[in-house]
Amino acid sequence: MKIRMIVGISLLALVSFLAAGSAFAQSNAPAPPAPPPQAAITPGDAKAQEGDYKIGPEDLLDISVWNNPPLSRTAPVRPDGMISLPLLNDVQAAGLTPMQLRDNIAKRLIEYVPNPEVSVIVREVNRFKVSVLGEVRKPGRFDFKSRATVLDAIALAGGLSDYAARSRIVIIRQDGGSTKRIPVNYNKIVSASSEDDFFLQPGDVVVVP
Repeated sequence: MKIRMIVGISLLALVSFLAAGSAFAQSNAPAPPAPPPQAAITPGDAKAQEGDYKIGPEDLLDISVWNNPPLSRTAPVRPDGMISLPLLNDVQAAGLTPMQLRDNIAKRLIEYVPNPEVSVIVREVNRFKVSVLGEVRKPGRFDFKSRATVLDAIALAGGLSDYAARSRIVIIRQDGGSTKRIPVNYNKIVSASSEDDFFLQPGDVVVVP
């Protein structure tokens, strides 16, 4: 009986010792490494994403410089794509997204204002023209007040004619000093599972052969 009691006490002591050792090891284990810091996003890193609205001629913009009313104003975009601002004179606006224009203005204002906080809001979209040519029922130049897709433009042109080459539509786009030709397949756009339709930009020409 005494032997059994001694063995039981010994086993209990061994289990307690092992549990205490495990807890000590866990408490002294090195902490897992911290995740690497995320890179800060600066205003200059902003890039236009597909489908972002791009400012066009004759749009009306609210330019606001925080805590600096003399530099804040409502500015129309001239036909040459420029806006006029105090200190900066002419600034290119057409073809840029509001965020890109905001960053450009802030970058140029640093010379005059420390850490300028700029906001750009499109108050009025006055001009978004897209031309549709070729095998459509009503070719012409059409005005849009908001973003428009390839299907929107074709629909406004009365739809495709019976002789349209649906898989060989081309979007002609002026990109700075160069001209881009973007192929479009109408059949893919109208398929139920397709995401090929995309937003047009001011001045685009949709050519349906």
